[in-house]
Amino acid sequence: MEVMKKAKVYMHENWAGTLIEDDEGFHYAYEKEYLQNDNAEPISLTLPLKSSAYSSKILFPFFDGLIPEVFLTA
Repeated sequence: MEVMKKAKVYMHENWAGTLIEDDEGFHYAYEKEYLQNDNAEPISLTLPLKSSAYSSKILFPFFDGLIPEVFLTA
């Protein structure tokens, strides 16, 4: 599995997790330290707090909605 793209995801200036794109799709995992924070909250209702990673063949709708439209037009 080769990582093609990787992004740090922040919530209120705290590193909440990491989004990775590889040849199998997309993966999002919360950082262990973030999960241990009493004030931790999910970045999206569709991505509740959990210690195991989320995986999907397509970009998670929450992140897809953050992509500026300028990048979608050719």
